[in-house]
Amino acid sequence: MATFLYKLGRLAFRRRHFVALIWVALLTLAGVGAASAPAPGPSSFSIPGTEAQKAFDLLENRFPGMSADGATARVVFKAPSGEKMTDKANKATVKKTVKELASGSEVTSVADPFKAKAVSKDGSVAYAAVKYKVSGMELKDSSKDALETAAKDARHAGLTVEVGGDALQATPETGSTEIIGIAIAAVVLVITFGSLIAAGLPLLTALIGVGIGVSTIAALANALDLGTTTSTLAMMIGLAVGIDYALFIVSRYRAELAEGREREEAAGRAVGTAGSAVVFAGLTVVIALVGLSVVNIPMLTKMGVAAAGTVAIAVLIALTMIPALLGYAGRKVQPAGKKSRLLGGGRAARKVSRPNMGTRWASFVVRRPLAVLLLGVVGLGAAAVPATSLELGLPDDGSQPTSTTQRRAYDLLSDGFGPGFNGPLMVVVDAKSSDSPKAAVDEVSDKVKDLKGVVTVTPAAYNKAGDTATITVIPDTKPSSVKTEDLVHSIRDAGGEIKADTDASVLVTGSTAMNIDFSQKLNDALVPYLALVVGLAFLLLIVVFRSVLVPLKAALGFLLSVMAALGAVVAVFQWGWLSGLMGVEETGPIMSMMPIFMVGVVFGLAMDYEVFLVTRMREAFVHGEKPSQAIVTGFKHGARVVTAAAVIMIAVFSGFIGSSESMIKMIGFGLAIAVFFDAFIVRMAIVPAVLALLGKRAWWLPKWLDRSLPNVDVEGEGLRDLEGGRRDEDDDRALAGV
Repeated sequence: MATFLYKLGRLAFRRRHFVALIWVALLTLAGVGAASAPAPGPSSFSIPGTEAQKAFDLLENRFPGMSADGATARVVFKAPSGEKMTDKANKATVKKTVKELASGSEVTSVADPFKAKAVSKDGSVAYAAVKYKVSGMELKDSSKDALETAAKDARHAGLTVEVGGDALQATPETGSTEIIGIAIAAVVLVITFGSLIAAGLPLLTALIGVGIGVSTIAALANALDLGTTTSTLAMMIGLAVGIDYALFIVSRYRAELAEGREREEAAGRAVGTAGSAVVFAGLTVVIALVGLSVVNIPMLTKMGVAAAGTVAIAVLIALTMIPALLGYAGRKVQPAGKKSRLLGGGRAARKVSRPNMGTRWASFVVRRPLAVLLLGVVGLGAAAVPATSLELGLPDDGSQPTSTTQRRAYDLLSDGFGPGFNGPLMVVVDAKSSDSPKAAVDEVSDKVKDLKGVVTVTPAAYNKAGDTATITVIPDTKPSSVKTEDLVHSIRDAGGEIKADTDASVLVTGSTAMNIDFSQKLNDALVPYLALVVGLAFLLLIVVFRSVLVPLKAALGFLLSVMAALGAVVAVFQWGWLSGLMGVEETGPIMSMMPIFMVGVVFGLAMDYEVFLVTRMREAFVHGEKPSQAIVTGFKHGARVVTAAAVIMIAVFSGFIGSSESMIKMIGFGLAIAVFFDAFIVRMAIVPAVLALLGKRAWWLPKWLDRSLPNVDVEGEGLRDLEGGRRDEDDDRALAGV
């Protein structure tokens, strides 16, 4: 591996014009593809194998004109204080609004509140349900404008009017903090390298890699049904790993220059050593992201594969374009320890060279390993405590900021009709196999009415064939409540008894039931996913480190950091700690996909730092140093760069906290805090402490396993042999000349 990458690095350095041309051509091709691709349609959301999805598919088949996936809007009216919606003037305003809404070209129906009995008991609140032919993402701006105009006209008549539903959903914005994150990364790179040119290389290559990845996603978005969240996630992870991977190779290049090597040789050795670590670190991230496909949720699979593709591009760019750009930079990239003149270079060096911070910290940990280990484990354990009260769910209008019309409509409906009104359950009765479909549907209605937690059951609505019916059930608790989830299970249990009596199938769907099934499917997939990803990466790390205990320690350390990160997410987004600082206007359940997503992504990123830091230790140990000294050597050469890489990754992820979409905001915060815990507590403190306690046993590997494993040579031992062979050839030539 190291020898192949060494040759690749030298080739890219020599043929830099060709390499640069290839990457610029790929960026141009991806950009043209994105610009010429048709606008992406609405991203579909399905959960194969769940009851809610089966019911949804049945509705599409039995009610072809129903537009089950069409956008909906609830225009909620509230009368002025002391008045009622049934008053003549208010009633006239509502009827005028209904008529105005019904004239829309994409509207399929508008329910008059007074005919549909959609007026609260006290008469203060009423709502008009609007249904559209197309989904919220497909809805034309003219239809949205008409909806907002109708609401505005009703407000001018003296009513309080708010609009809920997905008809007014907006495209999320990431905010300016994303740019701030990149700016912080640039500052960290300048401080780390002491050179503007060297600092600019990782940023340039990362932006090119992300540009290719995101443009490719945009070009394929319509064909592969990729949503906006997919490209945002790919950008987030691609930027972070792209900068980090390039940072490690440039740093190793400068270290090789400091040892007196020629620039082409230094580039080859940097790619052969640090590049080997980049390959295996990238592989762990790709495994973790592609592994999301085991959950069998198409949206999650597409997000994982797209982000994995961007990571793969980042690895390839780091291995080829970085040495090519180093060839262009020439002497403008200084050896390690030297700064450019612009940043204070050229001054007289200090006579006494002190050990760097990494060396001093590692020496301290080696002297006090048990104390450092206990302090780190206890600290992460305390941070993980909030995770014990983790509540999962999917965001609805109730989690929107109070400044939005959707949230105000949600609150008005909850006050006027009860909290369960915002999360109705749709019961679908498939009575095609029943002898008496109407009798079967009536039995379902009667049994559901008697269940605990049910407020209202609407009359059944039949399809044209009369063999399928829908019944709307209003719970007495809000959509995200545990009691609502219990009610869904109770209806499904009752459906099993009805199936045995009447041969009619009872299915529960709707957004609330879909969210419950989604959360359950993710929970069921978490353990198999964890076993698959950790298992594959464990085997990969055994090959890299040729040790059993080091990969085991890496996996256990990851579990500590991911649990602590989940605890922090719960504290901020569920409990509300520091919510104002993070821009969280409304606390609530944690998104259902957050645990499994964090497990995948954080594991991949955690293994990055494990590979980069411990590979240096392994390299020193293989070359004859004692275990304790190898730890110090690894920190001497790697701590500064790993610290810079972690700060950069934290800055990039934190930039997405400014997004207007709660999912992106939560993911950005979760990944940023997870990298902080993993890099600075697990990898910088717990890892060296455990290695110091284990000593030589840390690098133990059974002989039979050692013989069967391939030798990937991450430490670059083959490069030493290559260099030794060249010296022998030079000596032979010198003797021949004599």
